[in-house]
Amino acid sequence: MNRKIFVITLIVVIWLVFSCGSKQVIADDIFIIEVQQQSEPEEPPGPTRAELIMKALYAAYPREISAVEFRDGDWAVQMHGIWYYYAEGRLLYEDIRENVSSYRSQTFYRYAPELSPFVLRPIPEPRSGNNNNNNAAQPRTVLSRSSFLDDLWQARTRDEASGNLRTVRFLGHSVRIHFKIVDALAAVQERIMEEARTDRTVQTWLNNLSIPETWSWRNIAATESRSLHSYGIALDLLPRSLGRLQTYWLWTSQYRVDWYNVPYEERYHPPDAVIKAFEAYGFTWGGKWYQFDTMHFEYRPDILILSDMPFTLILPEED
Repeated sequence: MNRKIFVITLIVVIWLVFSCGSKQVIADDIFIIEVQQQSEPEEPPGPTRAELIMKALYAAYPREISAVEFRDGDWAVQMHGIWYYYAEGRLLYEDIRENVSSYRSQTFYRYAPELSPFVLRPIPEPRSGNNNNNNAAQPRTVLSRSSFLDDLWQARTRDEASGNLRTVRFLGHSVRIHFKIVDALAAVQERIMEEARTDRTVQTWLNNLSIPETWSWRNIAATESRSLHSYGIALDLLPRSLGRLQTYWLWTSQYRVDWYNVPYEERYHPPDAVIKAFEAYGFTWGGKWYQFDTMHFEYRPDILILSDMPFTLILPEED
């Protein structure tokens, strides 16, 4: 009998010790969690798109843009002593920021390291009662243009833009380009010619290259936006014959409703080595755009920075 009482008493004591200890552990864990929640600061939010864009501009054009900072409630860059505010992507002077809705936004986009799958993905034809096969090409609502690019490239008028041009030899042809990208384009040429020594595809492309189109004071087709050709920082490179391949979405849209579904093998593409040579020195290629322009290259080091793509920034010689 005494043995039974001893066993029962022992079980009760063990249960009490275990029960109290568990509750203490649980209570301590809760206390630790509560203290940690109270003492750990919140993680700061990541950079906004405005910050990323303005800092990319600052890094891409160090000779022109002297400062970048958050001021007066917005991100801004200082160029030639003047502050330009992000202003919802418009890049406006301080005294016109209040009229942001009257201005068109600048174009900043994610540039894929390789040909984006989105570009080639078939897209269903829009369900619409309008059978116009060129809806996307219609002029957009006319809004005022920011003068940021005009000021960046010092090309506010046709005459001013023309005064910045230099005639150079590029891949066997004379081209007129902005003096600030002469050295970058020379580096592109050197790399392409080096590739041509061992890559027959590049050499064949060079042999069939037509005269490049460079400077042209005009707007982008079917829009009110000034083409980068107007600044002398864009080139169109075409072979003497396209061989029925498609190179520009707007041309294709004139006879094909689903221009956006043109497959890779039916589009004209310069050799990969040529595309990579341009990208290595700050240029982007229009073949990676949804509204494809596979003959087109333009100097946009800010876009490559935004897209985390490595390249060599060649600062222009003082002119």
